[in-house]
Amino acid sequence: MAIVKEFKEFALKGNVIDLAVGVVIGAAFNKIIGSLIDDVITPLLLKPALEAAHLSNIKDLTVFGSVKYGAFLSNVINFIIVAFILFLIIKAINRMKKKEEIVVVVPELTKTEILLAEIRDSLKK
Repeated sequence: MAIVKEFKEFALKGNVIDLAVGVVIGAAFNKIIGSLIDDVITPLLLKPALEAAHLSNIKDLTVFGSVKYGAFLSNVINFIIVAFILFLIIKAINRMKKKEEIVVVVPELTKTEILLAEIRDSLKK
């Protein structure tokens, strides 16, 4: 039974739950970015190039008949967009955070500590 208890403690730690939520949100975010690339960016930015190549999708670009460099190019564009959007999100979060000031609280000395400091200083002389 110790292993069950240990597993329960591990599985219910905050870090594991945070990671699980991150994975789920990441999967949904991936679908959004995929749609942004396939449905918005590719038609707007790459349409002239795709029409010149007589293609409708960037993933159909090939060289030597079988090397699908279009799929690679699509993944590179996807990565750049995801990285840029995450950069903007993190930048906004950092801007919203209040800069925490470090406040050092110096405790007041007691009468005994003051007397001991005076004795120490007089012994140094």
